[in-house]
Amino acid sequence: MSRTLLTGLRLPGRPGPVAIETEAGRVTWTGAAERARGRGDARVEDLDGVLLTSPFVDAHVHTTASGLLLDGLDLTRCATAAGVLAAVAAAAGTTPSAGVVWGHGWEEDRWSGPPPSRAELDRAAAGRAVYLSRIDVHSALASTALVDRAPGAVGTAGWSPTGPLSADAHHHVRRAALAALDPAQRRSAQRAFLDHAASRGVAEVHECAGPEISGRADLADLLAGGHGVHVVGYWGEAVDTRDAARALRAETGARGLAGDLFVDGSLGSRTAALHTPYRDAPGWTGNRYLDPDVLAAHLAACTRAGIQGGFHVIGEAAVEDAVAALEEAARRTSPAAVRAARHRLEHLEMVDAGQAARLAALGVVASVQPLFDAAWGGPDGMYAARLGADRARGMNPFRTLDEAGVVLALGSDSPVTPLDPWATVRAAAAHRTPSSSVDEATALAAHTAGGRHAAGGAGTPVPESGGPASYALWDGTRCLRTVREGHVLHDAGGDPAE
Repeated sequence: MSRTLLTGLRLPGRPGPVAIETEAGRVTWTGAAERARGRGDARVEDLDGVLLTSPFVDAHVHTTASGLLLDGLDLTRCATAAGVLAAVAAAAGTTPSAGVVWGHGWEEDRWSGPPPSRAELDRAAAGRAVYLSRIDVHSALASTALVDRAPGAVGTAGWSPTGPLSADAHHHVRRAALAALDPAQRRSAQRAFLDHAASRGVAEVHECAGPEISGRADLADLLAGGHGVHVVGYWGEAVDTRDAARALRAETGARGLAGDLFVDGSLGSRTAALHTPYRDAPGWTGNRYLDPDVLAAHLAACTRAGIQGGFHVIGEAAVEDAVAALEEAARRTSPAAVRAARHRLEHLEMVDAGQAARLAALGVVASVQPLFDAAWGGPDGMYAARLGADRARGMNPFRTLDEAGVVLALGSDSPVTPLDPWATVRAAAAHRTPSSSVDEATALAAHTAGGRHAAGGAGTPVPESGGPASYALWDGTRCLRTVREGHVLHDAGGDPAE
């Protein structure tokens, strides 16, 4: 790779133009633009005011499911149950009889009536298998033809003979829907999403895989895909010994045994674990999927193995279980060993200041999604409907976590919210509860360096001399170029600089 000098660049929050020189995948020099003259025989590209950042890291994605929806059945704009049924009917007409109509994004809170019944879905699908995940991917509408492929779903937790499926019943039908994908479809969906990520200035994604959300074959294909976007794999399955942790990581190729290892579910599907009941479901406090002893054993085993562990936690009861398990793992091993492992918690939507301080003391990373607040926060949002306005104001307290010293790693949970890094930064800085917001510089750092820290690395919000030649170039929020270690992943102008 030739030596390249990019001049006329801007850095976030800094005055004056700058220049950056790269060679062989490394940054060899950075400095003021006027000092860039006379830098030898480098290929010069004057970019005249283009913004330079480190590439973004999306710390929580589901690649195959996201890729399937790039040209699939997007239900996020459906305003009624009838709209969902019409979309299914249109898709069923072009889906092979052995295939699955795969859709995502319905959200009944935005409608005036209930979700479609299974009988209505069967009629719209003309007998085809249909899997339609709710916006939070913690429940789904499934046709009878798909339920027939997942007989284990019937009668399990979350089963309904007529309506949406959640909990274990949902996991059964999701596995059946994924099993219907052939390897070529799966790999095509994965590549499509990673291409999309690169076009948004994202050069690294953290895939949160597991037996209940995707599967080993899916993760293996993704890790072997060879795409320029770096994929960090996590596998959500509990272990109880050091040797079991090491064996499972070796078998899956995952970086850690974390991500979507579910302590509880989601607020939208009323499966997040609460101490006090849901406002709109009196007497119901959600689901706990793992016992506290299992949580502590998993974290202790991962710590002893030197492997990053962690969980999906949303509700206040689940958060308390996870924090207690981390402290128990520190007692069984040592606080220093737990800190060294950089265990991570996904979502962490209902955490208080005391819990944040306890997490910071143990070096835990908070993998959080600011677009959740943009979508569901505020006095009239889904959080308020589920919890009441007073409890909802405490959701997603990014400033509390940051001020306690917890490292934030921002992500999308795509396809739950879109992979859109600048919208994510803005959402973190414009929280619906202003006291929970962070400034844009903090949010940018959390969406770049924070993500790399979450996967065991290091970095800065802007490229630095001596570091890898990894950067993104921006015209406003439009990505002009994404480069990782000298390799161009996306170039809007078709004129790669490397």
